[in-house]
Amino acid sequence: MAKLRLTLTKSLIGRKAEHITTAKTLGLKKIGNVVEHEDTPQIRGMVNKINYLVKIEEV
Repeated sequence: MAKLRLTLTKSLIGRKAEHITTAKTLGLKKIGNVVEHEDTPQIRGMVNKINYLVKIEEV
């Protein structure tokens, strides 16, 4: 199964609480943090919700 590499590129300060929670659930805490997740529909949904905050790469 494919993997997604997510990098937090923008600050979470001043964002909607729901978007902050989604980023933290994905494991993104600070700008520049990089995490890898399996490419599942659940992860894609979370990533689409905060797509303006992250850089997405398929691995």
